Amino acid sequence: MPEQAPSPNQTPGSSPGPSLRVLLGAFGDPGHAFPMIALGRALRARGHDVTLQTWGRWREHVKAEGLTFTPAPEYSAFPIPSPDANGRPRPLDFYEAVVYATRDTLPLVEEMRPDVVVHDILTLGPSLAAELCSVPRATLIPHVNPEAGPGFPIYSFGARLPRSGVGRAVWERAHLPVRRGLESGRVALNRTREQVGLPPLSHVHGGTSRELALVATFPQLEYPRPWPSHVHVVGPLLWEPPADEMELPDGDDPLVLIAPSTSQDPDHRLLHAALHGLADAPVRVVATYNRRLPSRPLPVPDNAHVVDWLSYERTMPHSDVVVCHSGHGTLVRALACGRPVVACPVAGDMNENAARLDWAGAGVRLPSRFISPRPLRLAVERVLSDPSIGARARELSAWVSTHDAGARASELIEQLARNETLGVGLEPFSSPLGIPPPSGGGGVMRLRGWDSNPQPLA
Repeated sequence: MPEQAPSPNQTPGSSPGPSLRVLLGAFGDPGHAFPMIALGRALRARGHDVTLQTWGRWREHVKAEGLTFTPAPEYSAFPIPSPDANGRPRPLDFYEAVVYATRDTLPLVEEMRPDVVVHDILTLGPSLAAELCSVPRATLIPHVNPEAGPGFPIYSFGARLPRSGVGRAVWERAHLPVRRGLESGRVALNRTREQVGLPPLSHVHGGTSRELALVATFPQLEYPRPWPSHVHVVGPLLWEPPADEMELPDGDDPLVLIAPSTSQDPDHRLLHAALHGLADAPVRVVATYNRRLPSRPLPVPDNAHVVDWLSYERTMPHSDVVVCHSGHGTLVRALACGRPVVACPVAGDMNENAARLDWAGAGVRLPSRFISPRPLRLAVERVLSDPSIGARARELSAWVSTHDAGARASELIEQLARNETLGVGLEPFSSPLGIPPPSGGGGVMRLRGWDSNPQPLA
């Protein structure tokens, strides 16, 4: 059952109109749970009654933000009763888990009767339960939009936007097997929908709401495309657990923060490479192993300080360069602080994030095969020696300072719940300051409907 938080108080920045009952549902990985907690905090600040369904590990943090917590079903840890061909319990696949999650979440939706449900892109149970109850649904995409536009590279390949018609044609052809995979996914989702009593869908990407999709990233990291009216790029939704202040190394040399992934790189390859490569460089180094003890001793040179955990929110503003795996949360936190990034992707959408960073001109990427001491040091030196990279990162930070992603996402959710017109998410415009687009020929964009003083974004 939900664990009730204190009743929210109306604040000066609250939304006009009556308070809403909002149900949020998020996958428990930090990259998905943290943006949803940030959204919940923003909604509560506007006077709404917010319940967040996610993994139990975030219970106390959710309640500390004044939200009502309810545990999400975590079926990945449990086998289903029917055995496999060898008589062993068979683990759930994704869509089987969605069926169970929908059935378990339906009583919560029926009891709570929310005015709107917002679900994470990986968390379909709350979405299907809301659809069964005819409740408006929005999807939170906590990274760049994974749906490809015309001529885009295949998502997560790490390729940049092509510059020519030939390049776009090559990628269009390469998408043929991807489209077959998407069609297989549509069929599997429709089987799931049939099992819970919902009609089939005729379109792919059926897990993303066509009522409202919130893309929680920088618009500067999105390739230009025609945007559907229900998709809105609101900016990064940032939250992190509380952490103590840490003492920074003494000196005036540039500060390099090594911020590895919390879930990838189990051998700490990036951390070892950075500490070796920067050992005799004229920099100060702060590094964390994120409470994942290294399997072999870390080399800690005189210019480095290594800790088990630190606050990125507090540490990144003091850094001159952030070296990370380019998980979306770490990447956008660095850019929001105006810090250029050396992106070292190793898995999943990290390759995509690193490509978008490189395209936007706010950092450099170091492919996985080059993650070793010498190339990493050269990448850091390039960022420190090229003032245009730092300037681009500061432009993104300036954008964040004048665009409240939580407030904008909340406004759109309120409009959906109240059946108001949402408008269009992005539109191209000509930069009044003559700022050129990022390398690679990207366009310049602004948010429509809430950016009354448009600034160059790219």
